[in-house]
Amino acid sequence: MTSKSTISIDWGLLTPVFVLLILGLTTLFSIQIGFFRSQFIFACISLLFYFIFFHVSFKAIQYYSVPIYIASIILLLIVFFIGVESKGAVRWIDFFGIRIQFSEVLKPFLAITLSSYLANLTTVNFKSFVRIWAFLLPILLLIYFQPDLGNALLYTGVTFFTLLIFGYPLVWFGFGVLGLGVFSPIVWKFLHEYQRQRIVTFFHPWKDPLGSSYNVIQSIIAVGSGMVFGKGMVEVTQSRLRFLPERHTDFIFATFSEGFGFIGVCILLITIFILLYNIYTVFANSTDRFCKTFALCSFFLFLIPFFVNIGMNVGIMPIAGVTLPFMSYGGSSLLSNFIILGILSSIKRGIGGAEVLEIR
Repeated sequence: MTSKSTISIDWGLLTPVFVLLILGLTTLFSIQIGFFRSQFIFACISLLFYFIFFHVSFKAIQYYSVPIYIASIILLLIVFFIGVESKGAVRWIDFFGIRIQFSEVLKPFLAITLSSYLANLTTVNFKSFVRIWAFLLPILLLIYFQPDLGNALLYTGVTFFTLLIFGYPLVWFGFGVLGLGVFSPIVWKFLHEYQRQRIVTFFHPWKDPLGSSYNVIQSIIAVGSGMVFGKGMVEVTQSRLRFLPERHTDFIFATFSEGFGFIGVCILLITIFILLYNIYTVFANSTDRFCKTFALCSFFLFLIPFFVNIGMNVGIMPIAGVTLPFMSYGGSSLLSNFIILGILSSIKRGIGGAEVLEIR
């Protein structure tokens, strides 16, 4: 008599993710073995959460969207009272020696609340458009004042593109852009000094090569020095000699490019494309409105960071503190990304899209 247990594994989503993880871990190992060890542990824990959410019905997730929204606001408020300060920002909570960044962990839950709200809409009108932004404004403001401008802009961008594809007219967004233009002097005043410098540096990258422009210049040098085949991860001098700042987080793409060169970058971009395409298929094949909208939000939650991070590493985007999904060092980011994947796999399983591995 033999017993059999079945584990469902969504290879379509996980295969490109594992490739990105391996590339990221290899890069972190070349920088510092401590980063590699911690990231490997983070990845194992995050994978566990993937399987948990994989086996939770997306209907149950949708049902609890309101409590999730309330809990998100409470968690962001808690950060202001018991949060740990690092580099002038209070974004983390120390939990038994592990720092958790709630503005990162909340990614899937923001997608859940937005998707649930849109799924219950009966008509697309200006009133609902205003309500959606009013609904999200508390979360966006709490994240901004941590301060975490990168994630605040990310969530704004995800909402913008999701609503646009959902059918809201582009002209309605124009009111927001017009308002931003009118009140830009006030907005500029509320920005922190380093945020202002990042904007100025984007338009004049060579103005202050040893000051505010240093990061992006060193990143461009690292990317270019990789040439076609790369230096090899042992010879990444820009990173090993610490010319490249934040080489394990914001600028890990530059470190990777220096080591693996143009060929490695092509492999990375193809892997990213495969992952995004597989997420898009979840959107295209879903008939349930909540599932379709969540897949759409997830698509942009990955597309925007990929584009912004690589763009700021090569100087075509301003530095925004946005990390490279599955490659940059950070447990909170890994956790949130794997939770998103778990929910997407749950949706795919519901429409018969997840492959099954049988373990006997």
